[in-house]
Amino acid sequence: MLRLALILKRSFPRLAGFASIPLIRLIFFLARLLGPERAADFGGRLLRRIGPLLPAHRTALANIRAAFPGLPEAEVKTIALSAWDNLGRTGAEYAHLDTLLDYDPEATGPLRSEVTGIEHFFSLRDDGQPGLIFSAHLANWELPAICAAKFGLEATAVFRPPNNPAAKRLVEEVRRSTMGGLAASGPGSAFSMQGVVERGGHLGQLIDQHFTRGVVVSFFGRPCLVNPLLAKLARHYDCPVHGVRVVRLPEERFRLDLTPPLDLPRDADGAIDVPGAMQAMTDVIEGWVRENPGQWLWMHRRWRPDMLPKTAPRKAASQGNVTSQVEPTAI
Repeated sequence: MLRLALILKRSFPRLAGFASIPLIRLIFFLARLLGPERAADFGGRLLRRIGPLLPAHRTALANIRAAFPGLPEAEVKTIALSAWDNLGRTGAEYAHLDTLLDYDPEATGPLRSEVTGIEHFFSLRDDGQPGLIFSAHLANWELPAICAAKFGLEATAVFRPPNNPAAKRLVEEVRRSTMGGLAASGPGSAFSMQGVVERGGHLGQLIDQHFTRGVVVSFFGRPCLVNPLLAKLARHYDCPVHGVRVVRLPEERFRLDLTPPLDLPRDADGAIDVPGAMQAMTDVIEGWVRENPGQWLWMHRRWRPDMLPKTAPRKAASQGNVTSQVEPTAI
């Protein structure tokens, strides 16, 4: 009996997740009925009310205070509420990912979405080389992968499946129908990601979350760990690295900004320096967050001083083979 109770206790979260499948699908269906604007408004209002009651709100407030020392407390709280609003909108928009990106470079009338740096996109698509794209959890961070698929860029998005089985199933269904290639992060996933680049494809990854076995970078003046995969691939294949962000605009509109290829630091032998490259990418993301702090995911424990290495890692370790030091991340 005790053993059965233990098994049930361990299995309960997964069983509860499967039990929630009808509820999540009902919410998804209702969001479709509401339309993108009303669904996003509802999701934003809901999270603005619920978010401050959750433990993650304390994390968000602490992160904002540390990132912007001296910022008046009222502004700290405003940024945190805006972040919850953005997260609620992003969740509600999953029901409409197939319609949110209507950008057309030939269109003359008003559109829901716009793109800057489209010339870099076409160059990345047509140059016959592999390429790497980094992004961050800003606004609706799913849209770059949809844009790539819509305009014929052979790209694979690295993502971490949700823990909840119902959410995982629904998110995967939506992503498969709107995006190009997908690579679920996990054990052995680095080999498939390397294969994408080896075949001349393009790999996209969100790099603004904590990565336990990462390299140390400075983000808002504080050390944190970042996944070095993109820098290792760039070093190994000497391919261009671009950044892309999403900016949420009024009236449920979006802008995608694609950067030119970054001029990444190199070592004495001319090869890309892995820690330096990750710092360069992180600096770009910091600039994005400073421009739109209310659209970033402040609830994540990005800074974890207790997990930083006691001593700086050896250069040879940080610039080792491509498939080392890879664990789940998200896009």
